[in-house]
Amino acid sequence: MPTVLRVGPYRFFFFAGDRLEPPHIHVEREDDHAKVWLDPVRLQASGGFGRTEINRILELVREHSELLLEAWNGYFTD
Repeated sequence: MPTVLRVGPYRFFFFAGDRLEPPHIHVEREDDHAKVWLDPVRLQASGGFGRTEINRILELVREHSELLLEAWNGYFTD
């Protein structure tokens, strides 16, 4: 599961088995996790994060969406 980005306490990554799903990123901090679709950016699932923190995560995904999509495409199309 390649880590694509780290921002503050958050780790952004995907699983090698995610190939058949639309582009997305997993985000974790300690025991909390979320799954965010990349195009368009929207929350798919969350476990443990509060609403304020989810909004911050979505903001970070939007800010880094180009990098995240490039990482996804580079990993799954190579």
